Amino acid sequence: MPSYSPLRYAARVLLAPLLALTTLGMAMAEEAPLPEEWADIEALARGQTVYWNAWGGDAATNRYIDWVAGHLAERFEIELLHVKLDDTAAAVSRVIAEKSAGNVDDGAVDLVWINGENFAAMKRHELLYGPFAERLPHFALTAPDDNPEMRTDFTLPTEGFEAPWGKAQLTFYYDAERLETPPRSMAELLAWARAHPGRFTYPLVPDFLGSTFLKQALIELVEDPSVLADPAERHDVAAVTAPLWEFLDALHPQLWRRGRDFPASGPELKQLMGDGELSLAFTFNPSEPAAAVAAHQLPPSTRSYVLDGGTLGNVHFVAIPFNAAHKAGALVLANFLLSPEAQARKQDIEVWGDPTVLDMTKLTPEQRVAFSSQDDHPARLPPEAMGKLLPEPHPSWMEALEAGWRERYADDG
Repeated sequence: MPSYSPLRYAARVLLAPLLALTTLGMAMAEEAPLPEEWADIEALARGQTVYWNAWGGDAATNRYIDWVAGHLAERFEIELLHVKLDDTAAAVSRVIAEKSAGNVDDGAVDLVWINGENFAAMKRHELLYGPFAERLPHFALTAPDDNPEMRTDFTLPTEGFEAPWGKAQLTFYYDAERLETPPRSMAELLAWARAHPGRFTYPLVPDFLGSTFLKQALIELVEDPSVLADPAERHDVAAVTAPLWEFLDALHPQLWRRGRDFPASGPELKQLMGDGELSLAFTFNPSEPAAAVAAHQLPPSTRSYVLDGGTLGNVHFVAIPFNAAHKAGALVLANFLLSPEAQARKQDIEVWGDPTVLDMTKLTPEQRVAFSSQDDHPARLPPEAMGKLLPEPHPSWMEALEAGWRERYADDG
């Protein structure tokens, strides 16, 4: 029987008592506003220790955050501590517990790497500081008026309560020495899996990448994809999702270990590819296959592609909890993450390979040079080959899919 981390669901469970606190029997302390001038914010941030709660499940990401920490210390005298999470819901749960206990100005979380359902929950229950994104000097480099995804998170307006950090698009990859013509749709994937049993799988739900696979399949299989932009409660969830469960019922017996076991995460899925146990996999970072080849984790014959009908994509963000103890330091960190220097390093496949959110038209010719030489790796699709970007469904659909998957498949095997 698959094992599950309760962290993603802990936030939802803990929201119940928070909702009951509609009339708090405690005074919410008035916090002094931060300075208006950015130079004054930087001065206030000096000497602060910023606790950044961010996923810690990937070595390349962790090394990049270590690099950020070094630059913050050197340039701004800020100590950055990476609180490594298995699931963002753990940070959400902590903020919920602090608010329930009346902690309104000395929270343990200063910045959180977030998007999707976790952002929706924190925004809905007023757990976020802001709006702050427009105050960041480097935010203008994202050209938000021309790139509305910089202000939208899973169909929800961010309203300045998040700052963009990186882009993502579901990208499939395969070993060209094992697989000549990869499947280009969910129907083709099922046919291919039947012809090549055991050579494909997806991460264990509720891992984010595993849940993303469910959403990608649902978008392709649902009769009317437009309903997914609405909150799930407005529709007959069972009827909308029925084609997905029919597809998975047929697919699971053809998966690695016959669908009785699943890799726990994207890195474990990548390791199965590197070990030769799989011929086909996927990632939410289009640069990851090339970065893995460069790191000798995948063979040089690795190639990437996207499905013919397009694949899911989104922007991931950072946010500041309402009760963060070191807001000035968090703002300086969020702004540095948007600097051309930090964004170019993050996109470098030798470092991490996470795509930039900056608009190249807003950069100087000298700044663009750092980004222009990174698209020629054979395992990496150039931007013009990424195909159609499909918008994320409303966050409530992820919750419905995860609950449905758990009900149907958690006890398998």
